[in-house]
Amino acid sequence: MRPPSVMQVEGLMMQEVAIGDGITVGPRRPLLIIAGPCVIESEALCVDVARELRRVCRSLGLPLVFKASFDKANRTSGSSFRGPGIQKGLATLEAVKREAAVPVLTDIHLPDQAAAAARVVDVLQIPAFLCRQTDLLMAAADTGLPINVKKSQLLAPEDMRNVLDKIRARGNTRVLLCERGTFFGYGNLVVDLRSIPLMQKLGAPVIFDATHSAQRPGALGSQSGGDRDMAPVLACAAVAAGADGVFFETHPEPDKALSDAAVMLPLGSVAALLAKLKQIAAAAAGRP
Repeated sequence: MRPPSVMQVEGLMMQEVAIGDGITVGPRRPLLIIAGPCVIESEALCVDVARELRRVCRSLGLPLVFKASFDKANRTSGSSFRGPGIQKGLATLEAVKREAAVPVLTDIHLPDQAAAAARVVDVLQIPAFLCRQTDLLMAAADTGLPINVKKSQLLAPEDMRNVLDKIRARGNTRVLLCERGTFFGYGNLVVDLRSIPLMQKLGAPVIFDATHSAQRPGALGSQSGGDRDMAPVLACAAVAAGADGVFFETHPEPDKALSDAAVMLPLGSVAALLAKLKQIAAAAAGRP
């Protein structure tokens, strides 16, 4: 593990975060891309998606972390597909690392999942509804891995200071904060782009979750709805606002996806979107 570094940009002291071998997230670093299917449906799907994302990101010079969940515990309905579980799911993520040669990220929902997941993945992710769960945060912190913490739809960006403090108190400073929208009445989310610089002022890089921000929670009764066409719009706006990375879920056939089908981006559309985001990131940073 490389030692952490702090970068000062226009008066902002930010802790850079190293991921795997060769990726550093922070000010004036290349835009980080975290992407993959919402949930592990099969090893073949994950490997194919990871290889295509790697091809696109390498062609654009953008760092990639592949994302897929072994268990989606936060589902609207108890009958919704959750994934293969931790044992089979981690085996799949290990295959993705081996076959596609990319670092990987997955969610954890329980403290006792942290150590097991950390033996395979490069980044642990804390779901938004669980970002205040102290035992979960401490268990993730104790692994020493980078942690991507999604801001709850209920919290103000300034409230994430307490989340950071819990993790850093365990000696882990490798934290990313993730904006994914705020509840705007029932069944709707709104994105306040002020949260990006506000959370950066806490000293952590900020990732923008484009697809979950386009959700309409519970809108379809037994599952969440949303508008995937809005995800690229929000992603562009977030990068213009200075986000250090973009998170999105993607699938070769989104309408057939077993989770978050309403907002997942078609895999075939990713190359054009990332090329656009790279241009916006360069303009926002004042680069030609």
